[in-house]
Amino acid sequence: MPRLCGIFVFLSICLVSFTPPCDGGNILVFPVDGSHWINMKILLEELHARGHDITVMRASTSWYIPEKSPLYTSITLEMDSEIENFFDVYLQEHMRAQREGASALTFFKLTKDFLSMIAEAHSIWSDALVQILDDKNLVKSLMDSQYDLVLTDPAIAPGVVLAKYLKLPIVLNVRWITSGEGHFAIAPSPLSYIPVPGSGLTDKMNFLQRVKNMLFYSIILFQQKFLVGPSYDTICDKYIEGGCNIISLLQEADIWLFRSDFVFEFPRPTMPNVIYIGGFQCKPAQPLPADLEEFVQSAGEHGVIIMTLGTLVNALPREVADEIASVFAKMPQKVIWRHKGEHPSTLGNNTLIVEWMPQKDLLGHPQTRVFVAHGGTNGVQEAIYHGVPVLGIPLFFDQYDNLLRLQERGAGKIIELGNVNGHSFEQGLKEVLHQDRYRQNMQRLSRLHRDQPMAPMDQAIFWVEYVMRHKGAPHLRTDAYNMPWYSYYCLDVLLLLLTAVTIPLLSTLAVFRFLCCRSRRKNKSKQH
Repeated sequence: MPRLCGIFVFLSICLVSFTPPCDGGNILVFPVDGSHWINMKILLEELHARGHDITVMRASTSWYIPEKSPLYTSITLEMDSEIENFFDVYLQEHMRAQREGASALTFFKLTKDFLSMIAEAHSIWSDALVQILDDKNLVKSLMDSQYDLVLTDPAIAPGVVLAKYLKLPIVLNVRWITSGEGHFAIAPSPLSYIPVPGSGLTDKMNFLQRVKNMLFYSIILFQQKFLVGPSYDTICDKYIEGGCNIISLLQEADIWLFRSDFVFEFPRPTMPNVIYIGGFQCKPAQPLPADLEEFVQSAGEHGVIIMTLGTLVNALPREVADEIASVFAKMPQKVIWRHKGEHPSTLGNNTLIVEWMPQKDLLGHPQTRVFVAHGGTNGVQEAIYHGVPVLGIPLFFDQYDNLLRLQERGAGKIIELGNVNGHSFEQGLKEVLHQDRYRQNMQRLSRLHRDQPMAPMDQAIFWVEYVMRHKGAPHLRTDAYNMPWYSYYCLDVLLLLLTAVTIPLLSTLAVFRFLCCRSRRKNKSKQH
């Protein structure tokens, strides 16, 4: 018995000695709720598995972020205001407008409502930030915790300001910032070939499209200057030594973990501290629950169609849902449809209505033929990863732009909500199902996406730990952001060069003119 114990101790020591050391960091996380939290949580799961300690700041009114979790310790901010009802009303109005036909007046009204909703959200969170910074005990606790960095989603700005206040390195889990798409704040973004989100344009624009692109960019500038910026500028002036603004704080971030890649995105200039992790949440499919697997296999050679509208929209307008259900009922495929609320009256026996579906596992199932989706970033990237063509019904935000990128690459087709009826939906569905080019193009994108030297999740974790190891990454940031606009575009240099050329030229002309005039005067005097 003692001999066995000795062997056990020896083996235990060997195992411990061969286990790589894990220097766990201390990370403060300021996430964004809703679908953004889904992305952040996946990253936190991996960081937790690597031995890092995580603290998450959340609102008491949070929709998705639980107070208690095995992944993290939470700091809950008491907040009375929340915009969920306003958001639901906006979504319903937006879908109704698309169905009835969006006139110029309707477009401006929806834009005004959207900007008002965004301004209200930032106002709520700027109030929460003041609450944090005025709480002496909370601030002391944050400082005493000796965090290694702040990980935040800059779609709202409190995490960025808090990191500056605590003098901590910052890593952004980002695609969207306070005023739109993140690239426009950090990288050169010529509007001649880089489409502004919401414009519905590609990287190939004619003159009128470039005019439209410029107008949409002006909305971004207006939003940042007059709606979002003022909510935080007063806080920066009061709490941050020397003041600041949100764009400058974003430009000071050490690493941008950007939730996109150039398999999906149009080519564009970028910066060395932007790390592309598009599809980092994607994994090989896991087995389906037994009842769902049985339903999928019952489809036989025809396969399965899956449909979901994401986390924010439970159901389409009633007449649209009925039209779609009637088309599904005529198809030989089986259909799995995430749909909440009252079931469509035209529902067929081949259609399974569920309130939740294992989307990743269904997309990775060999029986899945088409993904009918709203075009959210997560769903689009998962469709690319698994090589499933998409029939898209964009509803709002960036969804049309996401689907447009697939359509441009021949891997998906768009039907706008206002054009959805029985005929258009059936025609679109059959086109994506039966024209092989859609699946072939999507599978090509899948091969390109997977052919990387390092998996996107591994890249994300490496760079988070890189910032912790080196206390930041200032060497990857440019100082160009601090240059005056005329210096950035070298207008002062151009002016000097023009002056250097013009003055000698004008001087030479002046001398010749003087000599010519003098010569004429001499000739005239001789003639007299």
